[in-house]
Amino acid sequence: MPGSAPSLALIDEAESRLARCAPLLAALFPELAAAGGHIESRLMAAKPLQQALGAGDASGSWYLKRDDELPVAGSIKARGGFHEVLAIAESIALEHDLLKDTATDRRILATPQARALFSQYAVTVGSTGNLGMSIGVMAAALGFDAVVHMSADAKEWKKDRLRKRGVRVVEHAGDYAEAVAAGRAQALAAPRSHFVDDEQSELLFFGYAAAARGLARQLAEAGRVVDAAHPLFVYIPCGVGGAPGGISHGLKALFGPNVHCFFAEPVASPCFLVQLASGADSPVSVYDIGLDNRTEADGLAVGQASELVASLMRPQLGGVFTVSDDELYLNLLALKDTLGVEVEPSAAAAVSGPGWLGSATGRAYAPDIDMSAATHVIWATGGSLVPPDALRGFQDHARQLSQRRAA
Repeated sequence: MPGSAPSLALIDEAESRLARCAPLLAALFPELAAAGGHIESRLMAAKPLQQALGAGDASGSWYLKRDDELPVAGSIKARGGFHEVLAIAESIALEHDLLKDTATDRRILATPQARALFSQYAVTVGSTGNLGMSIGVMAAALGFDAVVHMSADAKEWKKDRLRKRGVRVVEHAGDYAEAVAAGRAQALAAPRSHFVDDEQSELLFFGYAAAARGLARQLAEAGRVVDAAHPLFVYIPCGVGGAPGGISHGLKALFGPNVHCFFAEPVASPCFLVQLASGADSPVSVYDIGLDNRTEADGLAVGQASELVASLMRPQLGGVFTVSDDELYLNLLALKDTLGVEVEPSAAAAVSGPGWLGSATGRAYAPDIDMSAATHVIWATGGSLVPPDALRGFQDHARQLSQRRAA
């Protein structure tokens, strides 16, 4: 991993891998065929949400980045997760002369010969849910022995969906960190086993960073200029930090000081905020300051931030704000009622970003910026694969909460 300066070269490498593997992805997953195998989500104008939350035109223009709609994996984790599994497959295929060079048609990786080769290898990951979905589904589709270690925070429907895709799910009574540790130990003990390390993986990180140019193209298509007079503010839910960190790194590489990235974390699990606020180079956990890491945002229920990403983000990140579980539910209800968008609680964390930046505390970050010319991008990270009854349950709970607050 390079120093803290964003690296366009490594982002380019990830983009190239995803581009050359797009025909393979289209062949493996019918859901990606229409997009030619390219992993991209739409950028959606969010003015009704902006107006409903009491923010007028003076606060700039709001957009929603719809990673909740990403096919197959249904979340932001498709970006980094697919990229790492594809990199593993390419490496093994090159080693066994199944691939000759970067020009070889990657659809060869879906042949019976390739599947027989990959079946001799395991791909293992520890996850609270969405990363496990991404890694497990992609690895199983290629024929790997896919193993996902999941914490008690993971939802049952995610475990069931993985098992239906041929993934081995190993459940743990502890939290995310325990699931990761168990997955790492298993992979280290087994020959021909690759552990996808959510806390330390460069392949994951730059897979996420590759999202930056896609967003830049979409902003240009929407007529949104990004420069000193027209700043870009991006708000992303944060668990261990890999996905939001990678995206922020990529955006910083493109836009430099004209983009300001913020992470959104649950009040009980603000691992990135705790790590950065401590000023320490050694790991600091939310448990160290008396928090319990219990939140409805299962994908964000992480006690300790990635040391790798924290060190990179320290000079790049605009800031971190926290969101209560009640606020998560009210945010997802606002998305449903104004835009017809249905997400899981963790994916709604970033909705609070523009309002927080407009508060007295937030304005202290950039008191001299003219917000009327700003672009705000709220990253929706997951939800399209959530069962309909679970989505209705989220929304019913949110409406009851809203009614109690109004009474």
